[in-house]
Amino acid sequence: MNLPKNCIATKTPIAWIGLLALVVGVLHTESTFAQAVGTVTDLSGPLLARKADGTVKALAQHSTVDQGDLLESAKNTYARIKFIDNEEVTLRPNTQFNIQTYSYDEAKPDNDNIVFSLIKGGLRAVTGLMGKRNKEKFKLNTPAATIGIRGTSFGALFCQSDCGSIPTASGAAPQNGLYVDVAQGAIVVTNSGGQQPFAAGQFGYVANLNTPPVILPTNPGMQFTPPPAFSTTTPGTTNSSAPGDVDCVVR
Repeated sequence: MNLPKNCIATKTPIAWIGLLALVVGVLHTESTFAQAVGTVTDLSGPLLARKADGTVKALAQHSTVDQGDLLESAKNTYARIKFIDNEEVTLRPNTQFNIQTYSYDEAKPDNDNIVFSLIKGGLRAVTGLMGKRNKEKFKLNTPAATIGIRGTSFGALFCQSDCGSIPTASGAAPQNGLYVDVAQGAIVVTNSGGQQPFAAGQFGYVANLNTPPVILPTNPGMQFTPPPAFSTTTPGTTNSSAPGDVDCVVR
């Protein structure tokens, strides 16, 4: 093609267009994955969040948590997290808790999907709006079994080599394994050994992944004693006696 001498033919490099699209896609994926899904409303000591990108943050009251975060509470630390569907999870000391998957949109119930993982330690959970409308979309994985809900308030405690550090009413160290209790509603505990439902007021135990869950005849006496201020916090408010509201990045 012949062009006038004062004209310059230009071409947009296809490679650059492809690279730009790739970068935009990666940034979109990362921002979606790191979307805040909850807030630390109460805290009594050090709490770390290991992020999906490998960074580690020290959390404080008012800090947000993201999908993919691995939360680690220190010795003597209780931490309560309120999620965007109003679910509340209170972590025991020496707990590792992973927000594996969290998808909730009030206007799109078909997309509900919550998967938590309790790696060690314990928690108490009060299910939120998603737990009421899509109970089957909630799952708590543990090394010994998976816990499903039926709209509920329940507790879970998994100990292995650290059972001796868990306080009990009798003073005796609990056996290794998973302990559950139900305050309201019901849960279903499932592993390769079988499945067992637990109703309000019942206690359960699972020795390992291949052993069926069983109902305990009495309360095993596991102590769960967060600071008094935790119990006085009302929905939508926070405890003003907790640490400040600035995150600290640990490198």
